[in-house]
Amino acid sequence: MTKHEDNIRDAGESGRPVRTSETSAPERLEMPTAPVEEHVAHSVSGVLGLLISIFGPLIGAAVVVAGGVLTANVTPAIGVPLIVLGALLFVGSLVAWNGVKMVAPGEARVIQLFGRYVGTVREDGLRWVNPLTSAARISTRVRNHETAKLKVNDARGNPIEIAAVVVWQVEDTAQAVFAVDDYEEFVTTQTETALRHITTHYPYEADGGELSLRDNAESITDQLSVEVEARVKTAGVKVVESRFTHLAYAPEIAAAMLQRQQAGAIIAARELIVEGACGMVEQAIARITAQDFVQLDEERKAAMVSNLLVVLCGDRAPQPVVNSGSLYQ
Repeated sequence: MTKHEDNIRDAGESGRPVRTSETSAPERLEMPTAPVEEHVAHSVSGVLGLLISIFGPLIGAAVVVAGGVLTANVTPAIGVPLIVLGALLFVGSLVAWNGVKMVAPGEARVIQLFGRYVGTVREDGLRWVNPLTSAARISTRVRNHETAKLKVNDARGNPIEIAAVVVWQVEDTAQAVFAVDDYEEFVTTQTETALRHITTHYPYEADGGELSLRDNAESITDQLSVEVEARVKTAGVKVVESRFTHLAYAPEIAAAMLQRQQAGAIIAARELIVEGACGMVEQAIARITAQDFVQLDEERKAAMVSNLLVVLCGDRAPQPVVNSGSLYQ
C-alpha cells in the first residue's frame, strides 16, 4: 500500500468523506534524512549558578585581598596561594555566569559544546548548563505563514490566483538548527512550492465528479498539509493545518470565465423551468381530459400546449390576446 493510500485510509477512518478521485493526487516528495535528532541536555536549576556567579567574584576578590595582606605583613608562603586561589575563584565565577540560561515558555535552547550538539533545554525558567557551551534560542510557539498571491495554471491550463495560510510549529529543535540553514525561510519556500504543485493537479471548477479547487477546498487543503509536512519534516517542523485564503481566476480570463459561469447558470435555470412547465402542462391536459368538460382534439391540445409553454417559460409577463372567433379562425 502506498503512502498516499495510507493517508486516504486514515482520512476515511476520521470521518471525512473520501472520493475515489482523491487517489489521483500527487505523490509526496521524499526529503533527505536529518543529520541529528533532538534529545534533552543535562541541566540543573539556574539558582545555583546565579548564586555562584554573583557571590563568587566577591568571595574571590576578598580572598585575593586577604592573600595580599598576608603576603605583605605575615607570611608570603600562605598569602601567595590565597592570591592564586582567589584569582581562580574570581575568574571561575565569571565563567560560570555563561552557563546560566533563561528559558521562556514557548522557547528552547539548543546547546553546543565546541560545535558538537549536546542537547536541548525545554524546561522554562533559569537553568544552568556547562558554561563552556553555547546556546541558541529557538521558538517552539505555533506560527502562521501566509503565502503571497501566486499565479498558477490549474490542471486545465487556466491561469488562477491562489494563496494559502499554513499553521506550523517547530517540533525538533536540533533538526531546525542543524538540518537547514534557515528553517523559517525553508518553510516559506517549501510552502509555496507545495501550493504550486498541488494546484497544477486540480481544475479550478469541475464539470463532473472530479475534485476541484473551488468545490473541494477542504479535501485539497488536507493534501496540501500532508505535502508541506513531508517537505519541511527534515527541518523538524510540524504542520498543524492549512487553508486557502484566496482563490480566483487570473484577471486576464476572469471576465470570460464569469460569462461562462453566467451562461451555465442561465442554461441550468432554463432546464429547470422547462422541466417544470412540461409537468404542469401534462397535469393540466390530464385533468381536463379526466373531467371531460372540454373536448380537445389533437390540434386543440397542440395549441393549448403551445400557449401554456409560452406563458410558463417566457421571461416576461404574457400579453393576453382576445380571440373573438373560433379556435380555427
